[in-house]
Amino acid sequence: MSLLIYCSAFILDLILGDPPHWPHPIRWIGTAISRLEQLIRRLSQHERALYAGGAVLWIVIVTLSWGVTWLVLQATETIHPWVGVAVTVWLAYTTLAGRCLADCANLVYRAQEQGDIEESRRQLSYIVGRDTRSLEHPQISRAVVETVAENTVDGMIAPMFYLFLGGVPLAMAYKAVNTLDSMVGYHNPKYRALGYVSAKMDDLANWLPARLSWLLFALAALLLRYDARGALTIGWRDRYQHKSPNCAWSEAAVAGALGIQLGGANDYFGQRVEKPWIGDDKRLIERDDIQRTIRLMYLVSILALWVYIGVCWMIGIGQS
Repeated sequence: MSLLIYCSAFILDLILGDPPHWPHPIRWIGTAISRLEQLIRRLSQHERALYAGGAVLWIVIVTLSWGVTWLVLQATETIHPWVGVAVTVWLAYTTLAGRCLADCANLVYRAQEQGDIEESRRQLSYIVGRDTRSLEHPQISRAVVETVAENTVDGMIAPMFYLFLGGVPLAMAYKAVNTLDSMVGYHNPKYRALGYVSAKMDDLANWLPARLSWLLFALAALLLRYDARGALTIGWRDRYQHKSPNCAWSEAAVAGALGIQLGGANDYFGQRVEKPWIGDDKRLIERDDIQRTIRLMYLVSILALWVYIGVCWMIGIGQS
C-alpha cells in the first residue's frame, strides 16, 4: 500500500505541480520559520546567542514538522482508513516539487523565446538568489540550468529518498530542513550565525541524494542520447567545484551531459561572488539547454522512483 501511495503522490506532482492558491505545508513551514526567527533575533543580543538561537530554530521547526505530520496522519486514520490514505497521498505529494520546478523554468524560457529580457530577468529572480537585473540571455539560461540541476536533488531525489526511508513525517522533516537552509542558511553577515546549523544540517541531509543524482543524471543522459560519458566524468571531476559539498554533483553531471559550462561570477546581495567553473566550454550555452535540463530532471525523477521502489521491493518493505 505504501508504494502505491508514494507512486500516486509522484503522479499528482507531475499533473498538478504547485497551484499558488492551494494550501501547502511548505508555505506554513516557511511562515513558522519567519516568525520564530523574529523572536530569536529579539532575544539574542550577541553573535554567540544567534548561533544558539539558530540551533533552537532548527530543532523546533524540524521537530514540529515531523510531529504535526505524524499527528495529522494518526488523526485522519482514526476517522476512516481511506481518509488516512487520501491525506497521506496529499501530504506526500506536497513534499515533491518537480512540476513546480519545470513550470518556473519554463516561464523564463518562454520569456526568452519572446525576446523579452526584462520579463526573463523578473521570472528568474523568483527562483534564484543572485541579482538578475543585469544578466544577459546566456547568463539567464545558465542560471536556470544550474537551478534545475541543483533543485532536482532538493525537490525530487531527496524528498523521495526520505519518503521511502521513513514515510511522510520524515519527508516533511526533510522539507523543513531544506526550507530552513533556503531561508536562513546564507553565508553573509545577517545569517552567518543564525543560519549556521541550518546550512550544515542541510548539507548532511542531502549528502547521499546528491551523490546518487550524479549516477542518475548519467543514466538519464544515456537514455536521452546526451553525453552520458561526459556526465560521469565531468560529474566526478568537478564534484567539489562549489562551496556546498553537494551542489556540484548534479550541476557537474548536467554540464557534462550537455557539454556546457556552469558557475562563474554572480552578484548576491550587492556582493560579487566568484564561483569556480563547472564543466568544459565545448559550446556556448543556449536557451534550449533549459528544455534539455528539464527533460533530464523529469527522467532522473522517474529513475529515482524506480530505484527506491526496487530497493524497497528487494528488502520487503512498503508492500502491504
